[in-house]
Amino acid sequence: MATRYSFTSESVTEGHPDKVADRISDSILDAATAEDRYSREDCETVLLQGIVVVTGQISTSNRLGYAGIVRSVLRGIGLDNALGYIDWKTCAVLVYAEVQSPDISAGIGKPGRGMGAGDPGIMFGYASGETRKPMPLPIMLSHRMVRRLAQVRRDGTLPYLRPDGKSQVTVDYEDGVPVSASRVVVAAQHTEKVDRSRLSEEIEAEVIRPSIPEEMLSSDALFLVNETGRFVIGGTRADTGITGRRIVADTYGGFGSHGGGCFMGKDPTKVDRSGGYAARYVAKNIFAAGIALRCTVQPAYAIGVSEPVSFTIDITGTGQVVGSLIGGEASAVFDLSQGAVIESLDLHRPIYRDTACYGHFGRDGEKFSWERTDRKRKMEQVLHV
Repeated sequence: MATRYSFTSESVTEGHPDKVADRISDSILDAATAEDRYSREDCETVLLQGIVVVTGQISTSNRLGYAGIVRSVLRGIGLDNALGYIDWKTCAVLVYAEVQSPDISAGIGKPGRGMGAGDPGIMFGYASGETRKPMPLPIMLSHRMVRRLAQVRRDGTLPYLRPDGKSQVTVDYEDGVPVSASRVVVAAQHTEKVDRSRLSEEIEAEVIRPSIPEEMLSSDALFLVNETGRFVIGGTRADTGITGRRIVADTYGGFGSHGGGCFMGKDPTKVDRSGGYAARYVAKNIFAAGIALRCTVQPAYAIGVSEPVSFTIDITGTGQVVGSLIGGEASAVFDLSQGAVIESLDLHRPIYRDTACYGHFGRDGEKFSWERTDRKRKMEQVLHV
């Protein structure tokens, strides 16, 4: 008998307060790295009402214009209304930043292959054959919808939309294979005057259906749009934004497993970021080599130690060879020491602003180096598949 279940993932728009905080933190990192590639940063941003607070530990030789970076991010998203969310022109920007602790700095050491990890932690990487990326289908559909919300707001297709919003997609599975999307939830901030029935109809026509192909929708698919009936007050007037509060949407939408830390606002000496990217890199290459249909990778690090303290691969019974063999051979193909990960993925670059929304994985472009599959042939060779 077939095993049936449903799984839901969510994503949030670029104008959601948490994502605004993420983008500010990563934009500060990019600004620092652009002039000083070895800048160290663990930056948190908090948004509330008309105030933006930037805090954390930031060590860089570059002089950073924090207020200018913050206002540029807000303006780029379209946050220009103090009544509806926050205004880039009039908001207060407060900065409370210190240099990195010398105790942490000493543990990391100098850049290079022998450098130590900047913190302890566990990370997870995941890959599966549900989409061509390869990523779980629910999170990819959710990201696609919030991208579409931003597009139709920006190009004037739905001029009454405002930057805040969220999407959820429920996908029905049969024997572990996605069959159809059965439930779609959209919460979209809007102006005062738009009629709810018009908003629901146009969100369905201009956002949901262009994002989810007809053949992916179940015959009885249910669309739930702004079910409270009104979403005028949003952004920082409705919710406080904090860096790193959307780690499930940032990764695999609840599939696989999740480590304890976020990526945003952290330079790559922080293994939450570099280790998370390395784990995805390994998992995707194992999948690309045809070794397993699903793969979860977990490295763990200790602060000040270069090599991971553990490295585990789980293929959940979907592979051609046993998982323990894959793990042993993968260790010979992938150098997961802290310095080697940063060097091989070229992580000391100003590439992070674009990771702050729509997820870190399943992305295209040269910036997303952890999405490469340049080690798949080596994995095929060592495992003789």
